[in-house]
Amino acid sequence: MILDLGCGSSKRPGAVGVDIGPFPGVDVVHDLNRHPFPFEDGVADEIYLDNVLEHLDDVIATMEELHRIGRDGCRIRIDVPYFRSRWAAMDPTHVHAFTPESFAYFDPTHPFSERYGYSAVRFDVESVVYNERFPARGPRTLVARFANRRAERYESYLAPIIPLDELTFTLRVRKHAR
Repeated sequence: MILDLGCGSSKRPGAVGVDIGPFPGVDVVHDLNRHPFPFEDGVADEIYLDNVLEHLDDVIATMEELHRIGRDGCRIRIDVPYFRSRWAAMDPTHVHAFTPESFAYFDPTHPFSERYGYSAVRFDVESVVYNERFPARGPRTLVARFANRRAERYESYLAPIIPLDELTFTLRVRKHAR
């Protein structure tokens, strides 16, 4: 099963669309701030959250729900505004801001995961991409390319001067030790 959480009226083809209102294409009306989500354990093969997570009250509880409903190895794609973006702070409905390290707390290969222990659920962070969906032209495209090749240097030197707009995370549900 493919889930498109917070799909609005732009549900991904082949997905089960979930949103708070009965918009066109929504298959399941559910407030994603209410847990548990209306799905059985381990039913999802893919889960998408496209500019949704920044609007939800509790990121940790939401990640725990994604872990519960995803099967082991479930691919999760999360698109969020980059915390330095003007779009991140401009929207009064945004509750959270995200950096490239925001999901490190859930990745057992990252020191933050064991050090802070905010949750017992684990995900493999497969990729973090800056501005993946933004047009490939102009000087900001060159900055995005640089950021995607040299994230640490971008964060340290260029990000405060030339902030990008969006982060795309690809995670995998990890239910068993690997």
